[in-house]
Amino acid sequence: MIGTIAYGLTIGGILYIISIGLSLTFGTMRIVNFAHAVVYTMGAYLLISALPVLGGLFIPAAALAVLAMIPIAFVIERYIIRRLYGAQSIDYAIIATYAVLLIGVDLVKWIWGATPIPLSDPIGTYVAVLGVDLPVYRLLIIALSIAIYFGMEAFLRRTIVGKIVVAGLEDREATASLGIKVDRYFTIVFLVGSALAALGGVLYAPITSVHPYMGFQVLLLCFAVVLVGGLGNLRGTFVAAFVLGLVIAITGRFWGPAAETMVFVVMAVVLMIKPVEV
Repeated sequence: MIGTIAYGLTIGGILYIISIGLSLTFGTMRIVNFAHAVVYTMGAYLLISALPVLGGLFIPAAALAVLAMIPIAFVIERYIIRRLYGAQSIDYAIIATYAVLLIGVDLVKWIWGATPIPLSDPIGTYVAVLGVDLPVYRLLIIALSIAIYFGMEAFLRRTIVGKIVVAGLEDREATASLGIKVDRYFTIVFLVGSALAALGGVLYAPITSVHPYMGFQVLLLCFAVVLVGGLGNLRGTFVAAFVLGLVIAITGRFWGPAAETMVFVVMAVVLMIKPVEV
C-alpha cells in the first residue's frame, strides 16, 4: 500500500504542476486553454530530442526542453490567446485553443512520428520506506511539486507582479482602472503556466511512454483538478491534485479500469455541492 500511496502522490504532483497554468489562465483571462495539452506533450518530445545532444544528462536536457517551450508558448499567447481577451463567450477560446491542440499533435507526429517512445528512470535507484523500495525519482517529483507550490505562493504574495496578478484574479476591471496594463502581466502568467506544463511533460515522460496523444488524457484530468480545487485557487488546486492522484492510485490498485473514472465521479460530487461560477 505504501507503494500505491507513493505512486498516487507522484501523479498528484505532476497533475498539480500541469494544472497551475490552467487554473491561473482561466482565473485571470477567462480562457479555457486546450493548447496547454500540446505544450505538455511537446515538453516531453523536446526532452527526447535533447537527451542525445547532451549526452543523456537528464537535468540539462529537461531544462533545455522547458526553456525551448517558452518562445513557442509566447507565440500561442501573442497571436491566439491575446485576441480572445474580453470575449463575451468562452466558446471562442475553446474552439481556437482546441484547433491549436490538433495542429500541435499533427506537428508532433510529423516531426517525431506516431510510435510511442519509452524512457527509462533517469536515476534508477530506490530507497526503502517502511520496508518498501520506492523509486527515488518519484520521491523527487513529489518534493519538487511541493517546492513549486511554495514558490508560486511566494511569487503571488510577495512580488509586485504576483500582487497585480492576484488583484486581476479578484477584479480585472478595477485593476485595469488603476492604469495597470493587466494583459502584459497576464502574458507572464501564461508563460509561467506553460513552462510548468512543459515541465510536467518532462517529469512524466520516464514514468509513461511518450506519444502524440498523451496530452488529451492528462488535459481531462487537469480540468478535473482545476474544477475540484477552484478556478484560480492555487491552494485548492494543490490539494485537489494530490487527492485525485491518490484516488487514481488507490482505485487502480483494486479496480484498474475505474481508476480515472473515479476522478470524474469525485469531480461530479464536488460540482453538485459547490457549482462553478463562470
